[in-house]
Amino acid sequence: MDELKWTDTLEIAIALDEVHPDVDPQYIRFTDLHAWVTRLPEFTDDPERSNEKILESIQMNWLEERE
Repeated sequence: MDELKWTDTLEIAIALDEVHPDVDPQYIRFTDLHAWVTRLPEFTDDPERSNEKILESIQMNWLEERE
C-alpha cells in the first residue's frame, strides 16, 4: 500500500478494518480513531491536520466496508 494521507478516507477505513477486525466502528470515539489512524504504518500525514469531518468520513467508510 502507498502512503496514506488524511484525504484517503476510504483507504484508511480499509486499513483500519484489517488491523481492528473486532471493533464496531459505529461506537468508536474520535480520539481513538485519530490515534489508530496515526499509528497505521502507511500513514505519513501530519497528525494535526485532521478534523471532525475527516474522522467522520473515515468512520462512515469503515461502516460501509462492513456492510
